[in-house]
Amino acid sequence: MTVPATTAPLTAESVQWTSDGVTIKGFLARPAQAARPVPAILIIHEWWGLTEHIKEIAQRFAREGFVALAPDLYSRLGFKVTKDAAEAARLMDSLSSQLALRDLNAAVQFLKMQPLVDSLFIGIVGFCMGGTLALTMAGHNSDLKAAVVFYGKVPPSESFRYLLCPVLFHHGAKDGWVTKQEVERLRQGLEQQGKPGEVVSYPEAEHAFFNDTRPEVYRKADADEAWRRTLTFFAKHLR
Repeated sequence: MTVPATTAPLTAESVQWTSDGVTIKGFLARPAQAARPVPAILIIHEWWGLTEHIKEIAQRFAREGFVALAPDLYSRLGFKVTKDAAEAARLMDSLSSQLALRDLNAAVQFLKMQPLVDSLFIGIVGFCMGGTLALTMAGHNSDLKAAVVFYGKVPPSESFRYLLCPVLFHHGAKDGWVTKQEVERLRQGLEQQGKPGEVVSYPEAEHAFFNDTRPEVYRKADADEAWRRTLTFFAKHLR
């Protein structure tokens, strides 16, 4: 299924806020015109950093009527962005998960203070490393009302009982990093814990199939379907 392009006007800018006295930078996109406050989406980047690809995703959400904020989780590491997998791995390994969660909580507070944001309806979406953090945040921040995870690693099963919002998990069946076994563990865990959620598998997709800047893994049909499902999921839980 091809998702039709949305051309609604938007505004976008670089922003910054503080977390424990540390400057955190990010990218904020919002509809140019809105009669009333609208839902917001927090976007967590891949291990590459806050790339132009992630900024474009923020703008896509803004064209759909959301305020979208993509924080730079490497702000404490010098605001790094890379195309080198070895450097990306080093950056991810250097990222403190505890500090990352604190910085994401600060990002949620920054979003809530935006005049156009309806603070009762905030969602989160993450990709790869960001997907893992999005799933973790879903069990840590009660301001979040919906979480979408693109091919993130699945945390320990005992953490599922603490989920505070519905979860939509996108998984490429040919993903060599996020295994079918751990995704099945998530599916079973959601059911056993009585938590609302859905796991969607794309049979021919590999890891990072949504990233259109990586032609070696990008699958347009699956990416379009995942985007449609993501918008439907957020429309259900944030509207």
